[in-house]
Amino acid sequence: MTRFCRTLLCAAFSLAAFLPAHAADAPANASSNEPAYGPELEGFAYPYPVQRFQFSSQGVKLQMAYMDVKPAKPNGRTVVLMHGKNFCGATWEGTIKELSAAGYRVVAPDQVGFCKSTKPAHYQYTFQQLAANTRALLDSIGVKNAIIMGHSTGGMLAVRYGLLYPQQSEQLVLVNPIGLEDWKAVGVPSLGVDKWYERELQTTAERIRNYEKATYYVNTWKPEYEPWVQMLAGMYRGPGKQIVAWNSALLYDMIYTQPVVYEFPLLKMPVLLLIGLKDNTAIGKDAAPAEIRPKLGNYPELARQTAKSIPKATLVSFPEMGHAPQMQDPAQFHRALLKGLVR
Repeated sequence: MTRFCRTLLCAAFSLAAFLPAHAADAPANASSNEPAYGPELEGFAYPYPVQRFQFSSQGVKLQMAYMDVKPAKPNGRTVVLMHGKNFCGATWEGTIKELSAAGYRVVAPDQVGFCKSTKPAHYQYTFQQLAANTRALLDSIGVKNAIIMGHSTGGMLAVRYGLLYPQQSEQLVLVNPIGLEDWKAVGVPSLGVDKWYERELQTTAERIRNYEKATYYVNTWKPEYEPWVQMLAGMYRGPGKQIVAWNSALLYDMIYTQPVVYEFPLLKMPVLLLIGLKDNTAIGKDAAPAEIRPKLGNYPELARQTAKSIPKATLVSFPEMGHAPQMQDPAQFHRALLKGLVR
């Protein structure tokens, strides 16, 4: 890490340490349409009460924020929701509502490095570590077995969790998971943490919105998508911008360097694939040589290959949806989800 980066990180970490635990006020220069949030998303309201799991990992005291929503008429089963890279536990709001109404207990954590959870100055991010953190959280609240549902980067984490804890994983549900291909193997260059950090410091609401419109929502936009743009952009307007960007850079490096695609045949539990076929997500695509970009993120082919490589896979595709089908067409998505959950 450069001396410049170390200085920025120390300043950001020191500032974060003195933030109020639940600062709800945006800075005076932020308009009502452009909120600023703290480094642990202080000031952004979640749809259900947020609890915090305190633990130590890699010699650091950490906390994972999570929602634990218990249904009015429980069916005795639990679904654990794993969010994506540009998402939070809160973005599962519609899915939590549907699952809870169907009798499922729903646990939706923010992983370390994301959203309302700790963003450490130093942490070796691996999917194994995040899976172990999640297992410790579930142990602490008495969840022994669960359906593990992951979207986007959360899909990669769900696969790793299923490989590490097969006896505790009743079923995996993978919603447009990334990592269905090994980007570096097909020619996407390694950016490295410092380059990712530089890029993340340039994050704005406009950039997030343009990317999501093109990738998540098939060049369409609805007003209900905007709060999630502001959720992310607000952390980059707040006083913890540097530590947020640094953790994001570390997480991007984890995603790029730790493919799970080669281990799909080892999954032993039923796996439900819910795939929007208009998706074209591929980490680092914009940095790849022009001649290989059209070959990346080919979800119709990736979905077919993935379903073939996972022994107990069921593929449900959405031909007109993109990277976030649960948000683009919630009614259609949730019908397929509830139908596809193992009984």
